[in-house]
This record gives sequence, structure tokens and C-alpha cells, in this order.
Amino acid sequence: MSFYDAVILGVLQGLTEFLPVSSSGHLVLAKTLLNVKESGISFEVMVHLGSLLAVLIYFRSKIILLIKSLFVKQMVKERSVVLYLIIATIPAVIAVLLFKDFFENRFSDPFMTSWMLLATGAILVSTGFVKVGQKKVSLLTSLIIGIGQAIAIIPGISRSGTTISTGMFAGVEPSEAAEFSFLMAIPAILGAGVFKLKELMTINATLLPSYSLGFVVTFITSFFAIYAVLSVIKKGKFVYFGYYCFALGVFGLYLFW
Repeated sequence: MSFYDAVILGVLQGLTEFLPVSSSGHLVLAKTLLNVKESGISFEVMVHLGSLLAVLIYFRSKIILLIKSLFVKQMVKERSVVLYLIIATIPAVIAVLLFKDFFENRFSDPFMTSWMLLATGAILVSTGFVKVGQKKVSLLTSLIIGIGQAIAIIPGISRSGTTISTGMFAGVEPSEAAEFSFLMAIPAILGAGVFKLKELMTINATLLPSYSLGFVVTFITSFFAIYAVLSVIKKGKFVYFGYYCFALGVFGLYLFW
């Protein structure tokens, strides 16, 4: 992988991890077009860790409160959020354990990815027909959102788009759903990193410079994506990303049919 490839893929990952347009879908299509050949998904895991670092820094105050709540009995509200994040993570863990090979094989299938981008577009556009709710995340809604995250392991299905949308379908206030979705990325990406730790530890030394560059570029661009999504959610323009996914999905089908 060249530095040029790493920068392009890092920018795509950083911008699309939190924009509801499927970072994995963009990486699959871009790697195919750039003719980047790799075994495994170590680069995807590496750049996702860049996105994770951006979330940790952006939500550092919130994360510190959540950690503190584990040791302070009076912080019931914050401790409930920790419980909801654990519950929301369980469906994805089960899905990976049961269908690991199926998910990994999809990362080399741009045709399937294009179809899934169309599905993401449909999910996002459908939120325009949902009455805006005012609920906070609860035990039940965290499980529903977690099921959405499990489905979004498939490349082309947006993790942030699906989790925010399922939250909105369940009546959760949009900005609340968005923040919970971003916090959900922490255990999800950490879990993927741990799951692929052996693969990451055995990366060819010649790939480390380009992989590291991809990590840094992803970290920087992820910040812009977080700001953008929160701003778009507040303005009620979430469905516009759905039209983009439709266009990209159709373009992918045209290229890879």
C-alpha cells in the first residue's frame, strides 16, 4: 500500500465513520478502484482505531464521568448509560462470534457493498417520515440500537446511520441518539482491535509507515465528521445522506455489475 493510498483511504474512513454513509463501504469500493491488495482486514482495523481516538478526545469529559460513575454510587444516571452501552454492544459481539467469516468475506465484495449502500440510503431516507421523539436512551432502546449496530457490520450498512436511525425509530431524541451512537463506537472498535490483535501484531514492517499515516489522517478527519453529524442532526437534514448513499450505491452497481 502506497502513502497515496493510505491518505485517500484514511480520509474516507475519517469522514465516513461518523457521517452516516458507511466507512467500511467506502473502503471496500475505494480499495477495489485503487487496486489495493491485502490479506485480512488489518488496515481497516488500524484506521478504525484512528476514529476511536477522535471519539475518546471529543467526548473525553463525558467518558470521564461515565468511568467515575462506576465508583460513585450517587451517579445513577451516568452508570445507567454504561449499562446501556454494554447492552447495545452484546448483539454485535454475538453476530461476530457466529458469522465472523461471512462478515470478513464481504470486505472483498464491492458488488454486495453497493447493494448495502442502497439499503443504507433507504434507512436514512425513511427517518424523514418519523415523528421526532423526545425520549432518552433506555434499556429497551439500547438493545434495539445494538441490533442495528450488529447489522451494520456488513460493509455498506452504515454503523452510525443505522444506530442513529434505529434510535429515532424508537422515539429517542435525534441528538441523544447521535451521541449514544458515537459512544457505542468505543466498545465496538476496541472489540474489533482486540479481536484482530494478533493480525495487527504481525503486520509486515514495510506496511507500518503507510498504515500509521492512514491512522493519523483518519484521526484528524474523524473530528470534522463528528462536528458535521451533530450539526446536521440539529438542523434536521439527516435524510440528505440517504440520497448520497443511493447515488454511491448505483455508481457501485454500474462499476461492478
